[in-house]
Amino acid sequence: MNILDAGQGDLIQPADLDAFRKHNREKPKAMIDKRMTEAEAVNRFVFDGAYIGTELYGTVRCPMSLVNEVIRQGKTDLRMAGQGVLETDVLLAAHLVKELDLTYIGLEVYGISHPFRREMENGRIEKCVEWSNAALAWRFKATAMGVPFLPMRSMLGTDTFKYSAAKVVTDPYGGGRVAIVPALILDVGLIHVHRADMYGNAQIDGISGFCAEMARASRRLIISTEKIVPSEEIRAKPDRTIIPYYLVDAVVEAPFGSHPGEMYYTYARDEDQIKEWVEASKTEQGSQAYLNKYVYSLEDHAAYLDFIGQERLEKLEGMIAGRDR
Repeated sequence: MNILDAGQGDLIQPADLDAFRKHNREKPKAMIDKRMTEAEAVNRFVFDGAYIGTELYGTVRCPMSLVNEVIRQGKTDLRMAGQGVLETDVLLAAHLVKELDLTYIGLEVYGISHPFRREMENGRIEKCVEWSNAALAWRFKATAMGVPFLPMRSMLGTDTFKYSAAKVVTDPYGGGRVAIVPALILDVGLIHVHRADMYGNAQIDGISGFCAEMARASRRLIISTEKIVPSEEIRAKPDRTIIPYYLVDAVVEAPFGSHPGEMYYTYARDEDQIKEWVEASKTEQGSQAYLNKYVYSLEDHAAYLDFIGQERLEKLEGMIAGRDR
């Protein structure tokens, strides 16, 4: 293949697709009970130095109960696909991330990430490689398809390409220029969904993002869910099952598992707490005080929900119910 140009970024997570396919073939296919707590799932599958990924964008469906547990357990030297916002922000503030395949980390209308800036300026992030949102999603898609790379036009002629690990090649069919992005395999994927059964069959309401591709690009996959439902409920609408059980290693029941983020059709995001984090994250001292308040001092997600309070959570549910009316 005729390589015309190459980004200057390092390939943080080279993909061995044959080994990954072998791993998937050897995964148990029996429908077994995979219910665990956050602590059990993180302790079992997330390890120091793991390459992890979260899903979705912004504060939507972010797997906060799982990420908070990663922080409690102090999993260090993590490498990750920095495609989320809130969950990546708090992981950076906890000084747990060593390398990033980055798209964007910020708080949207509230501006860019203060912890990310500090981690970069202090040298705690050792590698940061840039990609477009589409590029990272298509890297997952390449893995899901079992191919080493996918062609795309996105990033051509941009500085994002310059600081990526993508390449530009000659189209072997038409002779033009096309970018190619390499497959990306996660050691551990973390995804929050609306409902799942105890085996891991998972369904999502509203935008599905890139969870189908990411689930199929994860060696280990931890699903947190607003509720665990009987398999009969899943089977009643099989077309809604975007993540099948055989991809899943752990199922964690986590009502309000995205809080302070939002869950489509279920609850709104907690704007007051988001603002609290934005203000706190401006300084190292403020970030640590926030983490002490909402993560380190609380034993688990149940304790977190008790701390937030039922009245506040019901108000967030009511905001969605009001829109539905």
